Amino acid sequence: MTGIICAPLRMEAAALRVPGARVLHTGMGPRRAAESAARLEDTPVVVSGVSGGVTDRVRPGDLVVATEIDTPEGPVPLPSAPLLAAALRRHGLTVHTGPITSSDGLVEGAERARLAERGALAVDMESAQFAARPGPLAVVRSVVDTPGHPLWRPGTVWRGISGLRSLRAAAPVLAQWCDAAAGGEILLASPRSFCAGVERAIEIVERALERYGSPVYVRRQIVHNAHVVRRLESLGAVFVQEIAEIPAGATTVLAAHGVAPSVREAAADRGLKVIDATCPLVTKVHNEVRRYRSRDDTIFLIGHADHEEVEGTFGEAPDHVVVVEDAAAAAQVRARDPERVAYVMQTTLAVDEADEIASVLRERFPAMSAPRRDDICYATTNRQRAVRAVAEHADLVLVVGSTNSSNSQRLVEVARRQGTRAYLVDDVSEVDLRWLAGARRIGITAGASAPPQLVEELTRCLGGLGRDRLRESQVADEDVQFTLPREVG
Repeated sequence: MTGIICAPLRMEAAALRVPGARVLHTGMGPRRAAESAARLEDTPVVVSGVSGGVTDRVRPGDLVVATEIDTPEGPVPLPSAPLLAAALRRHGLTVHTGPITSSDGLVEGAERARLAERGALAVDMESAQFAARPGPLAVVRSVVDTPGHPLWRPGTVWRGISGLRSLRAAAPVLAQWCDAAAGGEILLASPRSFCAGVERAIEIVERALERYGSPVYVRRQIVHNAHVVRRLESLGAVFVQEIAEIPAGATTVLAAHGVAPSVREAAADRGLKVIDATCPLVTKVHNEVRRYRSRDDTIFLIGHADHEEVEGTFGEAPDHVVVVEDAAAAAQVRARDPERVAYVMQTTLAVDEADEIASVLRERFPAMSAPRRDDICYATTNRQRAVRAVAEHADLVLVVGSTNSSNSQRLVEVARRQGTRAYLVDDVSEVDLRWLAGARRIGITAGASAPPQLVEELTRCLGGLGRDRLRESQVADEDVQFTLPREVG
């Protein structure tokens, strides 16, 4: 059922009536709110209108999206708040998230201070009555007065107008929330999130900080995920692009994607204490390139030329390696000697596309040598199998991962090749509410460099929109572990 926006005052309801929005004027105060809530049963509801701020952290005209409602029976969490707050911010509005308290009447002075001490951002008189009913709920209040700008003072009218303008601007987004709120289920792909190589790389930086102290320098992102990088920065890691930016003699970690020999030489020239966090499966590809180079083979490297892993692998034998990005390129590449060729692969490619490229090369170069084992890593393969299984049954797939994560991008492509809409999001704040309208089954997965807690947060938020059934689709068990370098072992 399509959701509805509930507004206590007529002027609030008028401000919220925009095309696509169903708005109900409920009346002011707890009694009228309770009567309206009872009539709506389990319909998705956004309670919206003006309110009083209880702290000067919020200002007149700001919006507060409730993360929970403080009711007489205790706090009621509103899990979809991060999704809605992010959508309002993208709409250009100033938004705060936090608890809202409901009272039986207007709250002033010392009572507001007490509410602020308990963590509330704003107070209203209606939200608690809607929190007691079943069904998805969101609460968005526009602040018209604060402790520093009391209600009955000069400027009240202008602050009221400012609050109503904010409601008017928010109304299209609230209508989107109403369209997105519906019953359904979440299909979780498994395996998802961190792989053994990513866990190892992160642990290397953490242990280096514990053992050697801050700062520990890391060349490039340790793994391709903005959340991981920010957390390690908060612990004292310093991320740089090139070795030349690192002070001589400093402790330095080389990222999981691997580096060219020239990078190691530059580190040695600066006397750096180097700890290698290269994924062992990437190291395997480097070893293959060196072996083929020793035979003077032309080495076709199937991968994306601008990816760090490919840059590092190419650097092992630049005079022998030819990067092949797609089947069209495979049909055109040349070898010095067609009888002396080999191929290797970037570890994070889409399996089906990589196989297509390799097939073209094998047809053109029958004598071509191949890796002893598939170069695409187990984690990439498993996550692609899992997202394919989920996409077969989903109306929409959301892949959690950063835009520079190759394996995350490939998961989106795999889902789309199943004919399913799919999007890459760094976290819940990047989910567009419009994607969710009409999507009863939503698949969720995450790239191998995305923290699992981001998936948990996204699942919680979608549950708050009514997708409260959870089903996990597991295609493989993973128990791979890699040893740590001796410098931090």
